[in-house]
Amino acid sequence: MKLITAGARRYALLLAARDSDYVKKVYGGYFNVFVAAFGEEGERWDLFRVVDREFPDMNELHKYDGFVVSGSPYDAYGNDYWILKLCFLLQTLDAMEKKILGICFGHQVLCRSLGGKVGKACTGWDIGLRKDEVWQVPMGAEVIAFSDKTGVEMFAIGQHILGIQGHPEYTKDILYNLIDRLLNNNSIERDFAENAKVGLQIAEPNRKCWEKICRNFLTRRQNFTFA
Repeated sequence: MKLITAGARRYALLLAARDSDYVKKVYGGYFNVFVAAFGEEGERWDLFRVVDREFPDMNELHKYDGFVVSGSPYDAYGNDYWILKLCFLLQTLDAMEKKILGICFGHQVLCRSLGGKVGKACTGWDIGLRKDEVWQVPMGAEVIAFSDKTGVEMFAIGQHILGIQGHPEYTKDILYNLIDRLLNNNSIERDFAENAKVGLQIAEPNRKCWEKICRNFLTRRQNFTFA
């Protein structure tokens, strides 16, 4: 468990990926990347590495104001033990109407947990470097954003659920490093890698906007809008 400082609001990062060597060296781990993007002074943030089966105590959930589910190289529709346990946790948090922000894999597993459908992206890898997507949002969900490549870029349920397909927490250098790693292990073609890097230059202003949306979603207790 890690924290910034004691304060009125408390959040938990449910980390579904292991730290890359680059992120560990430059940022000290993904936890610090998420806190830098979404955290504010005076808040407490705890880390749970759900990918390694580390989960919050079910009796402590009421103490949190919100939860963030990270991206992951795993499939949100997989049946690994920790993914199924994460689905149950998200269902519980939804019933408690706790704020849940899902990023990429988190967006997809959140959708799955609440009755939606996820699967392989029909168009393959996207600029966010995720090859899965939401096929159908849960009942009662609203699609907030979509694109030519992805039918559900962002969805919301009420005031407490927000899922985003992209990675607003990733800085440009992290994404560049991720592109290079995928290229080196032959997961993507060189042309795609070069085009993705060009696209990141264009997408940077949008990333900052989405980062602000995420922060506002987590901190506002009611009357949150996506305008």
